[in-house]
Amino acid sequence: MEKPRLSFWQIWNLSFGFMGVQIGYSLQNGNTSRILEALGADVHNINLFWLAAPLAGLFVQPIIGLSSDKTWTKLGRRIPFIFFGAIASALAMFFMPNAEYFAYLLPPLMFGATMLLFMDTSFNVTMQPFRALVGDMLNDDQKDLGFSLQSALINFGAVFGSLLPFILTAIGVANVPAEGDKVADSVIWSFYIGGTILLAAVLWTVFRTKEYPPEEYAAYNDIKEESEENKSDKNMWQLIVDAPKVFWQLGSVQFFSWFSLFLMWVYTTRAIADHIWGPEALDAKSVGFNEAGDWTGVLFGFYSGVAAIYAFLIPSIVKMIGRKKTYSYSLLFGGLSFISIFFIQDKNLLLGSMVGIGVAWAAILAMPYTLLSECLPAKSMGVYMGLFNASITLPQIAAGLFGGIILGAFGGSPIMMLVLAGVSMIIAGILVFTVKEKKSV
Repeated sequence: MEKPRLSFWQIWNLSFGFMGVQIGYSLQNGNTSRILEALGADVHNINLFWLAAPLAGLFVQPIIGLSSDKTWTKLGRRIPFIFFGAIASALAMFFMPNAEYFAYLLPPLMFGATMLLFMDTSFNVTMQPFRALVGDMLNDDQKDLGFSLQSALINFGAVFGSLLPFILTAIGVANVPAEGDKVADSVIWSFYIGGTILLAAVLWTVFRTKEYPPEEYAAYNDIKEESEENKSDKNMWQLIVDAPKVFWQLGSVQFFSWFSLFLMWVYTTRAIADHIWGPEALDAKSVGFNEAGDWTGVLFGFYSGVAAIYAFLIPSIVKMIGRKKTYSYSLLFGGLSFISIFFIQDKNLLLGSMVGIGVAWAAILAMPYTLLSECLPAKSMGVYMGLFNASITLPQIAAGLFGGIILGAFGGSPIMMLVLAGVSMIIAGILVFTVKEKKSV
């Protein structure tokens, strides 16, 4: 029994809430280093604070995936996790930029790091079911569209989230901390606005999406009911051992892709502050550094905008050259674009580099999940999507643990970390050709 074809707007509703989550995630990516430096973190150790995010994802997403696979409520199986995760995410966003005001509980830097962990854990609780939801609801013919549309919506959110501090500064909100304060009002209000929109967008998906009930879902996915004596719930280790080969092949691509992305998120603000603004941006509270922070948001917003447009083109490109070539060429373009940043001294020309990074980002958000979802058993879709998240978190943990050592080897030059990101992305692009598809497209 084949799943019904959903309309464009039904597919849109499945992932609309993810757009809100990405607004929050982009604010985190673009401003965490800026906030932590303002709270007293040193650039040579800031990579360790960023470990909170991948560590949260490594443990949370498989647990949420396994739990949602076994959950059936009036709201559905994935929707409850999306809903409650969004509430926690919004609360964390309201607290993190105000860490300095909770010094009576913890030192500001420690409170900020704790809120970063709480915020990213909440994001992971909310995000993971969105991937499984698309896999649950769409037939194989619509999955390219489903995951590409999800990628587009993610990037629409990322554009807004990345540009929000820049926009608020442009309309007159203070971009430098007031006397005695640590974090600029433009950043604080960005997190307030982002958290509110995140919650509203998730509520749209919650109330506009109806998941298939258990019997219908089982019929669509040819899941046979097992007798109690033959029923066996595999533990996490057994699921990992039994994972299809494509799970591991895509995992190697993901490792080098996300190692690259993590370096970008951690080091871009300081890299362009040193590379473009120079000595006037040495102090984390200086006008130059905060301008570099805003421009990082512009760059991240621009590559996300490119990614949103490219995501709509991916299904057509796949039909012309196939999934693997689309995926590989996108990553190779992104790797070369990272390396090009080293040769640019004009902040406006950095937008050209962001084009290739945006193309790679769109492919990273869509292609692995399309290739993976058609090879996964339907009854374990959630847990495998959660386990696959290790291919995102482990490279980030590696970059977080060794980033400071690598930075020291480069003489403390953050711009060289972006060159390394380019090399890593190129390796990922080459590894795509080791992936064996279930079927050619």
